[in-house]
Amino acid sequence: MSDRSADPDAGGADGAAPADEHQMHRRLAASGQTLSGEPQGRWSFAIGKARRHLDWVRTEGLRRLIAEDQLDPVDRARTAWRKHRWQSRQGQDTGTARPVFVVGLQRSGTNMVLRAVDTSPETQVYNENSRRAFDRYRLLDDRVCPLVGQSRARAVLFKPLCDSHRLDDLLHLARTCGTGSPGSRAVWVYRAVDGRVRSTLSKFGDHDRTVLSLIAAGRGDGLWQAGGLSEPTRATISSFDVPSLSPASASALFWWARNRLVLDRGWAERDDVLVVSYDRVLAQPAPELQRLCRFVGVTFTTPMAADVTRPSLSPTELDLDRGVRDLCTELAEELDRFAAERSRDNDAA
Repeated sequence: MSDRSADPDAGGADGAAPADEHQMHRRLAASGQTLSGEPQGRWSFAIGKARRHLDWVRTEGLRRLIAEDQLDPVDRARTAWRKHRWQSRQGQDTGTARPVFVVGLQRSGTNMVLRAVDTSPETQVYNENSRRAFDRYRLLDDRVCPLVGQSRARAVLFKPLCDSHRLDDLLHLARTCGTGSPGSRAVWVYRAVDGRVRSTLSKFGDHDRTVLSLIAAGRGDGLWQAGGLSEPTRATISSFDVPSLSPASASALFWWARNRLVLDRGWAERDDVLVVSYDRVLAQPAPELQRLCRFVGVTFTTPMAADVTRPSLSPTELDLDRGVRDLCTELAEELDRFAAERSRDNDAA
């Protein structure tokens, strides 16, 4: 059954389809993008980011924004001091840190995973907001090797979500840094589709539908969201009347398209890539984070799991377009099966 109206659980997003060219450009600009794929001007980007933060504060509250973007100055200072003290006394020689890329799709739990690992003094973390490693959410490739090479941490983690489709290039880049590290690694984090869709619509509205409409029309090649998508994936997107989908169904279709990358590109089968389920981490934080730490090469500590809290109620299933739901269900089963198998392999290692 086609779902062409806004879902009542979808964060209040407007169910109307993107109306015209001007509206599409406006919605892209609001998220810091341009149709050509060229980066938005710095002032325009900063203003747009401030507006998005204000909107999110109105809907989710200031405390949520501070936690999401790690803006608490006391907490940041405490974390920085622990890392400085450990790396000064017990840190590794410079040039021996392991580069790690945490990738996947926005609103999939990558912030939670990084916050947990960031509590370790053995790590150095560069989130998308770091000006040392990113420019308007895109990773600065020429900064990776210098940042890894000068660190005394065991692992240096980057979160280039908008560059997830470039994972082959990123892993190759890290291997050319000339460090004595044990090798670069990547962690692909995914989340159950219904939870990810709700979170996305709450923060970004129906931006996914705007982007998918452009991709379906063959006009989105310059957008990072279209990066790496296979021809069969593009054909599947185009088989839907994307502008007529509800915001929830379009966001779910985008979830399917981006998470297919980890299977279509063969990354899930690589020894240097770990597929992690956000929902498994919520259900079993300690054992799942232990596996992650072993893969990354750092020591697991109990505080890592302290802030991971499972929702008291499981969210109801969204009313999605039937075709979209079927695609997502099939992919979720593949991802879940693979994540479980890799967890068992990691346990046995």
